[in-house]
Formats: sequence, structure tokens, C-alpha cells
Amino acid sequence: MVSLLGSRDELLRVVEGAFRADIHVRGNEITITGSPEESSTVVRLFEELVELVRGGAELTPDAVERSIAMLRMSSDRPAEVLSLDIISSRGRTIRPKTVNQKRYVDAIDRHTIVFGIGPAGTGKTYLAMAKAVRALQEKKVNRIILTRPAVEAGERLGFLPGTLYEKIDPYLRPLYDALHDMLDPDSIPRLMAAGTIEVAPLAYMRGRTLNDAYIILDEAQNTSPEQMKMFLTRLGFNSKIVVTGDVTQVDLPGGTQSGLRVVQDILDGIPDIHFSRLTSADVVRHKLVSDIVDAYGRYDETQRQSEPQAIKGVVKRHRGRTVSDR
Repeated sequence: MVSLLGSRDELLRVVEGAFRADIHVRGNEITITGSPEESSTVVRLFEELVELVRGGAELTPDAVERSIAMLRMSSDRPAEVLSLDIISSRGRTIRPKTVNQKRYVDAIDRHTIVFGIGPAGTGKTYLAMAKAVRALQEKKVNRIILTRPAVEAGERLGFLPGTLYEKIDPYLRPLYDALHDMLDPDSIPRLMAAGTIEVAPLAYMRGRTLNDAYIILDEAQNTSPEQMKMFLTRLGFNSKIVVTGDVTQVDLPGGTQSGLRVVQDILDGIPDIHFSRLTSADVVRHKLVSDIVDAYGRYDETQRQSEPQAIKGVVKRHRGRTVSDR
């Protein structure tokens, strides 16, 4: 019961705050009083939480909140979503935390090329890397290749100090950080020296055919359509590609199309290629990140709706001017 309700009933208070029902606990018995619909949902929630605890999962307030959201918004069972182990490392297990994350992970298992598209903090790259490490451990592939375009935040490599390695290292650092979460840090240099794990900028992929590999392209919104085509055509035999990115955070020079935006129209409907779309509801960072993503989404939508009105106003003023005014 302590595992189920939390220390000092911390988890119980989360459940009570989410439902219009009275929940009373006495010993090992939980009594729920309320409308049939609310009571039924609370009963289902506790059944799912009990199953998670029996499976060895450690419940947290965040896990309980996500379980409640799943029961209200989808037909997926929280116990199935939150108990899907991808990889365990140093006493820590990586699992999907939302329904869309589980669907994304399942899509990676079923398809050769998967696109994970969504806002920051939705676990697109992290989950893909966990699947890659597991595939390597199970000897389904011989190597992991992690790549991303070295163009971000308006900076150009030529203006940065140091050697080429020192210039590209900051752009690839997030990939190294994720690797350290999933593998013994002492083994990473050895694996990289042997070529089993390769972390490189996208330009290094040109002209190669990648067989028996798990290839992840991160920050794909910063590729041009030509770069995206080049990357996808590197696919060799017994390989898998996962492409991740956020189309709302493009850092390409003005006028350059994002390859991640274009590719959705080009490859949509092709068998064995899947597009997984995550939303602010799948953000697994601080709760404010989800609110920030939603706020920017509303702002962008307002700007798009106001643009046609602004254009009409300019045209109207232009038509009203005399020849001498022009």
C-alpha cells in the first residue's frame, strides 16, 4: 500500500485532486464514492497502478498523472505503456512515458525508416538511441551511427575557434550525453575507437552505404531537402534509420526549406516508412516546457491568421494611391 499510495499518501492526494469522488483508505481496502463514471475510472486507475507495482515499477506523482491522462484520453492501458522496458543501465530503466511515445517505439520495431517529429522534450532522440543501444546489445546490428547537421542558432563553423573536431564537438555533445546515460562511460571510448559507435556531422555521411547499422539523424529540421535525400539514400542492408526533429525550431538561413518539412509530403504513404508525431502532451521535461510549447503554438497560429489581413490592408492602401503618389 505504501508503494501504491506513496510516502505520506503523496500519490493518493494526486488521485484525489484529479477526480470528483471520495476515496477512503482503511488498511488494505480502498473505498470509492462518487458518480458511476468517475468511480469506474478511479477503480480502473487503481487496478492499473496495482499492476505496475506488482511488476516492479516505482510509482511517482508524474507516473500517476500520466496514467490518469491515458485513461481519460485513449484506450491504451497505463500498465502496458509504463512497463515497456527498452533498456536498463546502472539500475535505471528507460521506458516510454506516454501513449504516443510507446507508439513511436513500437513503430521503430515495425518499420525500417521512422520519422519522430515533435517539440522539444518529447523523447524523440532519447528513445531512438535507447532502441539503438538495445539493438547493438542484442547483436541485431553491428554499429550505431549518430549524426546531426552542424548548423544551429545562426552560427557557422568557420567562425568558431579550434580544429574541425573542436568545432563540431559542441553540436554533437547532446548525443554523447545520451550515450553516457545508456552505456558504461568507460566503454564508450573503446566502442568509438573500434567504429562500433560513430558520432559525426551529417556531411560525413555523403558517399557512404551503411549496412548492418542503426542510424539516427537528430535535429533533422536543420537539413535542406538535398541533405535529407542524401542521408536517406545511405540506407544499406539490415539497417534501420530513425530521423528526429522539431519543425517549429528551424535554424536554416532565410529562404532555405527544411528537409524535414518537405520529406513528409514526398514519402507519405510509402510502405515501411512511418511518421510518428508527438505533441506537447508528450513532453517529459519540466511541466513548464509543455506550457511553453503550447504558448508558442498559439502565438504562431495567431500570426498566421493575421498575415492575410495585413496583406489585404497593404493592397487596399496601394490601390487607393494616385499616379503622382507612386
